[in-house]
Amino acid sequence: MTGEHPTDPLLEVHGLAVRLGGRDIVTDADLVLRRGELVAVVGPNGAGKSTIVRAAAGLTRPAAGTVLWGGRDVRSVGPRRLARLRAFVPQRPQVPQGVSVEEAVAIGRSSHIGPLSRPGAADRLAVTEALERAAAAGLRDRQLTTLSGGELQRVQLAVGLAQGAPALIADEPTSALDLGATATMARLLRSLADDGLGVILVVHDLALASAIADEVVVVEAGRTVATGPPSAVLTADRLARTWRVDAALATDATGRTALHVGWLGGPPGASSPDGTGDDPDGAGDDPTGEHPAGTAPPAGVTGAPSSGVPVAPDPPPGAPGAIHPPTTEGPPAP
Repeated sequence: MTGEHPTDPLLEVHGLAVRLGGRDIVTDADLVLRRGELVAVVGPNGAGKSTIVRAAAGLTRPAAGTVLWGGRDVRSVGPRRLARLRAFVPQRPQVPQGVSVEEAVAIGRSSHIGPLSRPGAADRLAVTEALERAAAAGLRDRQLTTLSGGELQRVQLAVGLAQGAPALIADEPTSALDLGATATMARLLRSLADDGLGVILVVHDLALASAIADEVVVVEAGRTVATGPPSAVLTADRLARTWRVDAALATDATGRTALHVGWLGGPPGASSPDGTGDDPDGAGDDPTGEHPAGTAPPAGVTGAPSSGVPVAPDPPPGAPGAIHPPTTEGPPAP
């Protein structure tokens, strides 16, 4: 946008609340994205992660709070303009029959092509560049139905890149991938951020988030409970409070990350089989995971204590997950 400074936020989400099916799925979420940053959104199943990023993308209408793209309320941005501001890579894409990879990626150019126009040279070049950036150029002539899970996710990434938007939101792109495909996707997303894109990644793998993210946003029970650098946010205390597990992240001198988990034990302070526990203030037994009285998050971490608000699991992406122009879809009518 005119007058935009490179360090100005691409996206600002403040006090976001979302109601679906008459239930409060998200109650108080915050998120900021800038160019060249990779922000990982993490949290337990059903915490509201996918709902938050779908609302940020303009695919789900907020009940309260603000979602700003370049300083403009997402509800005031038209679908075609919104598609040029952000690309959305869904968690579970639908795979239509009889569509080639090149045809699918070309759909990402929809917001740049008039209703009665045909793709031009610039659009064809954008498709080629998107395939190359997503490490999918060798798949160009393949049918979507012949692709493996990792290949399909790279094609989905190429569809998003073809939009030419400065921000990309990827909703759990590694959830069904093996180790090698996950590492490939991680490198791709990190390289896109290094090239100047703003990237939001919803992910369950905390070791991966720790390795590639600039900022981590922890979501619990529909609320943002911590935000900051991975080393400051993903502490053993936070893992115990939010995931209810005895675990710790470690990073070696080469940058390799690992999550060490006490698989057969409960979180520190959890009750023992005889009903006793070693947590004097009872915080370890508190299902809401709130900070004990008089304590605060680690230095450099922002956020609020979690609440016990009941939430439903993140809804399936539905129609926007198909390989068609989902990113030009506007929010549903009120």
